[in-house]
Amino acid sequence: METIGNTGLWLVFAVVVAGMLALDLFVFKSGHQHRVSLKEAAAWSAGWVSVALLFNLGLWWYLTESSGPVIANDKALEFLTGYLVEKSLAVDNVFVWMMIFSYFAIPLELQRRVLLYGIVGAIVLRTIMIFSGSWLITEFHWILYIFGVFLILTGFKMAFFAEHEPDLAKNPFIRWIRNHYPVTETLEGERFFLRRQGVLMVTPLFLALVMVEISDVIFAVDSIPAVFAITNDPFIVLTSNLFAILGLRAMYFLLADIGDRFAMLKYGLAVILVFIGTKMLIVDWYKIPVLVSLSVVGAILLVSVIFSLWHSKRYPPVQL
Repeated sequence: METIGNTGLWLVFAVVVAGMLALDLFVFKSGHQHRVSLKEAAAWSAGWVSVALLFNLGLWWYLTESSGPVIANDKALEFLTGYLVEKSLAVDNVFVWMMIFSYFAIPLELQRRVLLYGIVGAIVLRTIMIFSGSWLITEFHWILYIFGVFLILTGFKMAFFAEHEPDLAKNPFIRWIRNHYPVTETLEGERFFLRRQGVLMVTPLFLALVMVEISDVIFAVDSIPAVFAITNDPFIVLTSNLFAILGLRAMYFLLADIGDRFAMLKYGLAVILVFIGTKMLIVDWYKIPVLVSLSVVGAILLVSVIFSLWHSKRYPPVQL
């Protein structure tokens, strides 16, 4: 598979990601019980976005010096478009997390620990899926058409079922865990497991973690093919994807209190999926320029946000 990624670029990316995770975990005590404030969430969100943009700037500078400005401009645009697409689609994941934590009655001060493990799990999972996807596309080009049809169908499903909330009580994984392991009736601080009278028990916090990981698997199946519509370069796909995922936890806490103001955003995400799926289906006849894709995705997001804010102001959510 063709890629701009060499040993040096992969090493730089790994060091940046590991450094940010270590800073988050050990310096700012992500693993400790802590209620994230809006100011802290905004600061971390801005920090993650800044790191992603600086990485892209550094990549552009390196490629300009080593491969010329044409390749540098193309790859930098691919990264930016892929990052924006992934960041946009991840918003839906955030709304699902809100529903999961509400269902299990997980307080904000405990959610940070669950999301930390969830993000680490997502990094491993998506790395495997992206390299597998790159190999499949290299060996079987026709799989792009399957991805394209899947994205279009997912977009229509998202639009028609935007108001539908799944019943977590009927989830087969949760039911399997409840049938095989005793579950504590209440939360036990930050503990996922504990023993009572020699019996290993799981806590609702662990069930929430399971659902967070499952939700990421589901959304990865949607979002990873979407980036392959932008570029087939595994380095660009992986870096743009993981930078978007790494900033998800901060974005979650940023949107936790104002998520109901963006009720219409799901429809915009559905349109983005249909557009990207269509782009993937026609790629052998007409390749939509990356700059056009970036402009279309950005315009759809902007209209969706404006319409969501107008809708929430005109039809404020009912306070129960």
